[in-house]
Amino acid sequence: MDDPSALASQASVLSEVNLSGVLSALTVLVVAFVVIRVTTSTLAGLGTRFIDKRLLLHQIATVTRFVLWSLGAVLAVRALALPREVLIGLTGGAAVTIGFALKDLVASILAGLTIIIDRPFQVGDRVAFGEYYGEISAIGLRSVRLVTLDDNVITIPNNKFLTESVSSGNVGALDMLIQLDFLIGVDQDFATAKRLVEQCMLSNRYVYTKKPWAVLISQLMAGNYPAIRIRSKAYVLDVQFEKAYETDVTERVLAAFREHGILPPAILHRSLDGATFTLPSRSPGIGPTIDKAPPSTAPPRN
Repeated sequence: MDDPSALASQASVLSEVNLSGVLSALTVLVVAFVVIRVTTSTLAGLGTRFIDKRLLLHQIATVTRFVLWSLGAVLAVRALALPREVLIGLTGGAAVTIGFALKDLVASILAGLTIIIDRPFQVGDRVAFGEYYGEISAIGLRSVRLVTLDDNVITIPNNKFLTESVSSGNVGALDMLIQLDFLIGVDQDFATAKRLVEQCMLSNRYVYTKKPWAVLISQLMAGNYPAIRIRSKAYVLDVQFEKAYETDVTERVLAAFREHGILPPAILHRSLDGATFTLPSRSPGIGPTIDKAPPSTAPPRN
């Protein structure tokens, strides 16, 4: 059975709430929503027009959204015109109940403010979070929206970023470092291969040569056989051109390798300029090696 004093307290609170105050509060929230939509749409349009300021305008839109929603919430409460005693009562008992029920939402909102202040990433950044990789399209009060390269929109609660690692590829900049690996056989002309990769990389229309670039060579085990890895490292002008850059450079490098007879790593033997290279079976504890077969004039092996 309900406590009569509690019912009387609730009735007194409701009596202080008038219809005009409620309508005024709703009007304030609707106006805030419309202003936020118009402002963010305008800034997004300006970002499309002025490419070099795109990320800056996205950041301004994110901060503006937070400020306007906070201001709208304060004005809506004031529009209710509740007495101070009623506000204290509401923020007392009701706050505990609502806060417990909405603790995850409150945690996400506070995490959103932390993201805005700490800035581990920004709108427009290419980030990797868990199994997802893509571009941050929005940082909201409750969640972050990430658009993958497959054009899927992933919604991630803000509080997840407080406990899990996130990697940003460009950290607020338009350009981003792109790394591409090409594998060739250990019996191939790696000097020519390196020169071809360098030419294809630097002649690409999306490469940003004002930042450092490099072409590195290393030897590794690809599966169970040795290979030479040629790694290109260069910045792309805009993160939006990431896949276009990768596709163009890869196509041109593979075509150049084919034209110059540079072959990928081989598991079986193959002939090159009259010499036969073989990869023997792997012994326990010993990596595969490359043995050059003896000349044909040598006596046959037993």
